[in-house]
Amino acid sequence: MAKALQVLEEDPDVFARAERFIEAADWIVWQLTGVETRNACTAGYKGAYQDGGYPSREFFEALHPGFGTFVDKVDGPLSPLGGLAGRLTAEAAAWTGLPEGIAVAVGNVDAHVTAPAAQAVEAGQLVAIMGTSTCHVMSGATLADVPGMCGVVADGIIPGLYGYEAGQSGVGDIFGWFVDSLESSLTHDELTARAAAQRPGQHGLVALDWHNGNRSVLVDHHLSGVIVGQTLATKPEDQYRALIEATAYGTRTIVETLETAGVPVTEFIAAGGLLKNTFLMQLYSDVLRRPISVIDSEQGPALGSAIHAAVAAGEYPDVRAAAAAMGKVKRAVYTPDEAAADVYDRLYAEYQQLHEYFGKGGNDVLHRLRDLREEVAQ
Repeated sequence: MAKALQVLEEDPDVFARAERFIEAADWIVWQLTGVETRNACTAGYKGAYQDGGYPSREFFEALHPGFGTFVDKVDGPLSPLGGLAGRLTAEAAAWTGLPEGIAVAVGNVDAHVTAPAAQAVEAGQLVAIMGTSTCHVMSGATLADVPGMCGVVADGIIPGLYGYEAGQSGVGDIFGWFVDSLESSLTHDELTARAAAQRPGQHGLVALDWHNGNRSVLVDHHLSGVIVGQTLATKPEDQYRALIEATAYGTRTIVETLETAGVPVTEFIAAGGLLKNTFLMQLYSDVLRRPISVIDSEQGPALGSAIHAAVAAGEYPDVRAAAAAMGKVKRAVYTPDEAAADVYDRLYAEYQQLHEYFGKGGNDVLHRLRDLREEVAQ
């Protein structure tokens, strides 16, 4: 929806001449099968499809004159996740080298499709796909108004449940930026080893993980990073650890926001590239004060795609059955250290104060600095 509005604003003629707007995931499936389908996941999270339809023509027209026709350009029946979109055409078989006529599942989103790969198919099982950014996806039994969610979609992750999506727009990217900014020989491994040798709270720092804005729960991409407590004795590993801790506090904020809104988190499951950093994973367990399970696959989205394809091909009756047979997860690999968790409770309280002060209008200095930067850059 946002991209279609951008097209209208920047090139009204292209918008007018466009017969259809379609997600890339659905377009690829269309080319493979010759059948246009729209999956329930992207329609909900990217197109605001809810309660059996898209927002009204009047809603879109109010956003921008002429945008009301967007409904006509996307409307059509939705296909459930794990559904059969069609079968591979002869032309697509020649492209791919796969047999003509094999089943092709409907499209999906990389983060959401990972949930069944980690056997997270019941309400309350949150999967955090942790990499350059983190996407938190979880199914819930009920519909609730949770602040800062990037979407709540019926059948959006697992059919029959409400799919909640939250996220942090910078995680691994923050660590990468810090190492690059040092312009030294220090590596992630070396900084991790030095940081791991410290006790929680030893560096005397608290940071806000907003170097790429805040996605959840503030939904403000104009925010920026903050680090408090630096002295002339502060070392690179101190800051590196504080930044890791800040991303963990951001995740705890998301978990607590879900639970405060009446959507309980019964299990925290991690996936993605940051699983390789065992120090980081233990730190997250300490900050969250809860066990962390981990996906037992290095290719979670690919495994999740295979699970949905197996359902589409008729090998399993539904996604839950396929996930039980094909999904891979290790339960409670990390458990919180109580002494460390006690210190992190105190640090998290400081993070929360900074979060409210800089993020909710107590002091708009981060916005003013951004405005000044953009003004000077012109």
